[in-house]
Amino acid sequence: MVLEAQNIHKSFGKLEILKGVNVAVSRGEIVSIVGKSGAGKSTLLHILGTLDKPDRGEVQINNTIVQGLAMRQLAAFRNRHIGFVFQFHHLLPEFTALENVCIPGFIQKKTESAVRSRAEELLRYLGLADRLQHKPTELSGGEQQRVAVARALINQPDVIFADEPTGNLDSAASQDLHRLIRQLRDDHGQTFVIVTHNKELADLSDRCLEMRDGLLV
Repeated sequence: MVLEAQNIHKSFGKLEILKGVNVAVSRGEIVSIVGKSGAGKSTLLHILGTLDKPDRGEVQINNTIVQGLAMRQLAAFRNRHIGFVFQFHHLLPEFTALENVCIPGFIQKKTESAVRSRAEELLRYLGLADRLQHKPTELSGGEQQRVAVARALINQPDVIFADEPTGNLDSAASQDLHRLIRQLRDDHGQTFVIVTHNKELADLSDRCLEMRDGLLV
């Protein structure tokens, strides 16, 4: 298993959001998490992705228990092993597509030539060969999301967490992203955990888990 979480609890004040969630994800698997708004899907995703801490429970990624890591260790672990794709692309507007994709590689202190080569390779693979020097405002929503996917892939993460990745896209761009996720799994064995309201995206997954009353069912 590339990801295992056991007995995850999370409350905000007196409101109990997660009530002992257990989940395991195999390497190369696409898993979608669905459920009504407010069910705790994004809270769980943020805990699995180490962006938030559970009140109780344990998350293990690539055989590392992330709760045992100090803050700096956790940041380095996240950069090396985890990728993120969000509904809003969070691209830095002053940088080109290529530069945005390079940033996580530079944080990992890889050589500039190696990072740029990998970023160019990814952007070409994602159909953006003619958009390398374009800034986010010069790209369509679908193109911006593909840049965000390339950025998530730059350090060859064990798992990519996607929070409503098609929520800000039109239907054509959404379908392109669906195909891309499947292609990345088939071509590169990439693991995805996706929170979504999009039925088509959920249906293409290997497993679809529903969150209800603070638990996965």
